[in-house]
Amino acid sequence: MQELTPLDGALLIDKPAGPTSHDVVDAIRRRFRIKKVGHCGTLDPNATGLLIIVLGRGTKLSERLMSDDKVYEGTAKLGETTSSYDADGDLTASLPVPPFTLDQLNESAAEFVGDTLQTPPMVSAIKKDGVPLYKLARKGIEVTREPRLIHVYSFRFSHYAEPLAQFRIACTKGTYVRSLVHDLGQKLGCGAHLTALRRASSGKFDVADARPLEEVLQLSESDLKSLVIPFLKLTAAG
Repeated sequence: MQELTPLDGALLIDKPAGPTSHDVVDAIRRRFRIKKVGHCGTLDPNATGLLIIVLGRGTKLSERLMSDDKVYEGTAKLGETTSSYDADGDLTASLPVPPFTLDQLNESAAEFVGDTLQTPPMVSAIKKDGVPLYKLARKGIEVTREPRLIHVYSFRFSHYAEPLAQFRIACTKGTYVRSLVHDLGQKLGCGAHLTALRRASSGKFDVADARPLEEVLQLSESDLKSLVIPFLKLTAAG
């Protein structure tokens, strides 16, 4: 078996808003000339927070790391519905917001806790016949999507100043938080969309231990090696 190197493992990146998850992978691959680089769980371009980057033979563990549960923090805007369920989409409906209390929001959010079948949004990276759904959505084409089983462990709002509500959610992989926000808005009767999202943790890894992308791209190769979580440590973490 080929001997492991200090660049076989995982890197914890605090992704900024703007670049896609693939952009982050590509930037690290080009900057450090590493052939095999991948990520464990896509973040939408405007989402921030923890993005686990796998390097070298660490890419063999991407599926395992991707399957871990996630925690997100975000902001929902009540009263407005968009085509993509977030701030990037076109406004599709605008309704007055009733005088909700924080407790009322949490009572509605609690109804989403547990197992549920979630239909992925059209504006997503899921592929239909090899074509990402978001490309079809741009052409005005809508196709049937298969519902997926997800589990929400907790969904709670911590602050509300109309029309913005801040929340924290713990869920299984593959959960579309913007879909949950959209569905909550429908339940509340006024609509809602996601305006900000940050991944706080994935499995045992926390964004507090991650480094900003721009900072990492300024490092030397030797400094990068000191940040890499070794392959054997990843396999031992069960």
